[in-house]
This record gives sequence, structure tokens and C-alpha cells, in this order.
Amino acid sequence: MWELFFTFKSNIAMKEQYDFSKGVRGKFYHPDAEFNTPIYLEPEIADFIRNLALSKNMDMTKIVNLLLKKDKELIDCAN
Repeated sequence: MWELFFTFKSNIAMKEQYDFSKGVRGKFYHPDAEFNTPIYLEPEIADFIRNLALSKNMDMTKIVNLLLKKDKELIDCAN
């Protein structure tokens, strides 16, 4: 995978200099911004979640959150 990344990056020509004199510092900064953590599932698990979501007519995110909440409950009970 990294080979593809480095191959792609090496084909992009960089300028010798960039002019940031008209740039605005913090233009896109939002102190209260919240970011979603990307989660990458193995293909077998992704297929399982997708099929389960389709059969229940639910969003995959909702299914994953429900499963993780159940796992958390089990872990909390075991401690």
C-alpha cells in the first residue's frame, strides 16, 4: 500500500516557492469542531455488518455502534 502512496506522491511537482502573503491564519480553524474517527473493517467483518444492516433496514454505522455498546457492557460487567 505504501508503494502506491509514494509512487503517487513522487509524480506531483512542487514549486520552488509558494506565496502565502495573502493567506489568512486560522481561516478554517474551529475550536469546537468534532471529528469522526475512521474505522477500517476487515472485508469479512464489513460484509457481515453490511448484510446485517440490509436485513434490519438500518445504517451500518448504527449497527456497528450497537455492537460496540454491547461489547462495552460486557466488558464493564466483567470488571
